[in-house]
Amino acid sequence: MSHPDATPKPDDAPSPSEAQRSDSTRGVNLFLGFAPWIVFGVVASPSSWGFAALAAFITAIGISIPDIRRRSLKILDIVGLLFFALICILSLVLDRHDLIWLETYAQTLSGGVLAAVAFTSLAFMPFTEQYARESVPRVYWGSPLFRHVNRVLTAVWGAVFLVMALLGILALHIPSGADWLNWVIPIALLVGALRFTRWYPDQARTRARQSAAA
Repeated sequence: MSHPDATPKPDDAPSPSEAQRSDSTRGVNLFLGFAPWIVFGVVASPSSWGFAALAAFITAIGISIPDIRRRSLKILDIVGLLFFALICILSLVLDRHDLIWLETYAQTLSGGVLAAVAFTSLAFMPFTEQYARESVPRVYWGSPLFRHVNRVLTAVWGAVFLVMALLGILALHIPSGADWLNWVIPIALLVGALRFTRWYPDQARTRARQSAAA
């Protein structure tokens, strides 16, 4: 039996069927992690961002309950709970005039926060690794391939969030293209990132096997 801290060789990687199940699970779990932010993005508008924050906060609590019971809250859960709780509190204690900036930049702010979380986590543990560990055997957690894959995935997600935040700012200056900048392009980016999350790990494993065989 392999030692938990052993670094598996590329030939020891999971079988294609096991890898596909692991990558599919990772994509689903990531989607659930983004659920509060998606709810906020769908509901938020200049007149409803307060309700959007409350709905997102409730969603964040709901999806965090299993991790709270296991005492394994992920960074995305923690940031979501704090972010939406803060916005809910601000909506209660500040006047509408004082919150114009938040109404204007609510969606841009959420994208910026997610980008900051993703890029900051690269210095510690890439946030996607926390989801990957739920479906990948512990013996692979310390392997260079596992770490590389999650650094790439986290960087891709960080870039997507940053672009979405910039699109939100651009939409304020191009009202005629608001639907494309606030909805069509961001949704396309999210779908593309989810597909990349499911596709890239298997490609990385294949390249690693080919390099080892060369």
